[in-house]
Amino acid sequence: MQSSMTFSSIVALFSAMIILASIPSISVLAVTTRAATSGFIHGVFTTVGIVLGDIIFIIIAIWGLSFLAEAMGSLFVLIKYLGAAYLILLGIGLCRSKSKNVETQEVIKSSLLSSFLTGLLITLGDQKATLFYLGFFPAFLDISKISYWDTLIIIAITTVAVGGVKLGYAFLADRARFFISSKIRKRINIAAGCVMIAVGVFLLTKT
Repeated sequence: MQSSMTFSSIVALFSAMIILASIPSISVLAVTTRAATSGFIHGVFTTVGIVLGDIIFIIIAIWGLSFLAEAMGSLFVLIKYLGAAYLILLGIGLCRSKSKNVETQEVIKSSLLSSFLTGLLITLGDQKATLFYLGFFPAFLDISKISYWDTLIIIAITTVAVGGVKLGYAFLADRARFFISSKIRKRINIAAGCVMIAVGVFLLTKT
């Protein structure tokens, strides 16, 4: 099975995805917050959640599964509210946490899962993403002639472009925390917690 995408369209799509991923957004805030407060690996897990959420919406969009998006409308609304509540709780936890250099393995595992869920829920909370992709992809390929190979190419492009950019943000945020004292890190935790709470409130009020 051959791809209907040309080399130029692949390069164009890849470039566009990098630009879109680089624009400051809620997902960028989530990645940098988790990396700055808990380390690079948490930024990685948040990024994985974001990319997975994007892939879900992309599959729905490019295969014309608008009926599925409509059928899952109520579910997406529920996910949005659950995600918002989850982010608010995480934010409160960050504000109340103490800056520590040593953590137990159990705490680290739990935090990695929370980082992954943060990225996934933030992405799935924006059910309008499907409509965006429906209008975005036709500029790069003929949706009516799309193949499974095309789908795999788009998923690969999304994973590398979006994931790569978010990991870049996570790396920079992680490096920055090594140049600050424990006292300032505590203040950063509080600021990051306030950001997470604000993002949660934004998701709750977003229509």
